[in-house]
Amino acid sequence: MAQAGIVLGICYKSNFFLRNCLRYQSTNTPKQKTASSVYRTMNIFDRKAKLLQKERSAQLDDYHLYEYVKEEIGWRTADRIFDIKRTFKNAVELGASRGYVSRHFLPDSVEKVTLCDTSQTHLDKAIVGDGVKVEKYVMDEENIDFPENSVDLLVSSLSLHWVNDLPGCFDRVMKCLTPDGVFIACVFGGDTLMELRQSLQLAETERLGGVYPHVSPFTRIRDIGGLLNSAGFTLQTVDVDSITVYYPSAWHVMKDVRLAGEGNSALNRPLRLSKDTQFAAAAIYEEMYGKDFPEKGSRGIPATYQIINFVGWKPDPSQPQPRERGTGEVSLKDLHKIDEIIKHSVKIELKDEDMK
Repeated sequence: MAQAGIVLGICYKSNFFLRNCLRYQSTNTPKQKTASSVYRTMNIFDRKAKLLQKERSAQLDDYHLYEYVKEEIGWRTADRIFDIKRTFKNAVELGASRGYVSRHFLPDSVEKVTLCDTSQTHLDKAIVGDGVKVEKYVMDEENIDFPENSVDLLVSSLSLHWVNDLPGCFDRVMKCLTPDGVFIACVFGGDTLMELRQSLQLAETERLGGVYPHVSPFTRIRDIGGLLNSAGFTLQTVDVDSITVYYPSAWHVMKDVRLAGEGNSALNRPLRLSKDTQFAAAAIYEEMYGKDFPEKGSRGIPATYQIINFVGWKPDPSQPQPRERGTGEVSLKDLHKIDEIIKHSVKIELKDEDMK
């Protein structure tokens, strides 16, 4: 019996030791870093209200008159893709609407593109470049569903600023991209429609003694860089453009924004804006920002659209890698002596690939 007790004791201690080892290994196993693990998802926008807004604008006969900003930014985004000397076999335009980016594609740049949007009416009216294969799917930007490592280019133009789960969206984009695939997108920045926002705030403060959120919140520049980094993208690039459009009055600004499907869809948005406040805001807008154009004999007010452009690549061994720490031969504090450091010039022979 004593020997049996010793054996049972040894077995118990062995099992206890194994359980501790397994617990130690499980707690020290490195977890893959994702944007969702770093950033918290916030429920800000009413996605159903946004879908209704887009459907209403898409069904207008003269909708093309209000999409000038989207057309301009779509062309600029396509131009960034043309700078990449590669033919993408399978591309996706997320939040495509009427294909503001894909309409500029050429077969030598993109062989096939898949247009995704929540509005079927927009997709039916979408335009794609001649010679480019196209597929269209109704798909929510918050729940994109593509096979892993199946897309080598994912582009989005002025759509992701309405997404609640932006960290999850970035993670899903990273998952569906092939190694060395590229994510190119742009969103409205925080200074978009700042003139209208300030005019409404001053008018409501004067009339009501408080402020309501009539303009939707926008993503900040530093958050975009953080999301790209947290999702695991490499060779990141973030830059900002600003477009100023002049309108006859504040009424024209609000009308064009609404008919373009970019009206406020925040969950805490007020149901209505009183006429008294609207007239006050229009007067403040004109007084603070109005500008005369003597050469045209007219007067207008500006509306600023801030565009945050960003690019991220899925990691791949073929991409340029940073040199190891300590391999530098010149200190940054000696950069002012660069002419002394460079004692002779070296002639570099260019290859055919460099001349393209």
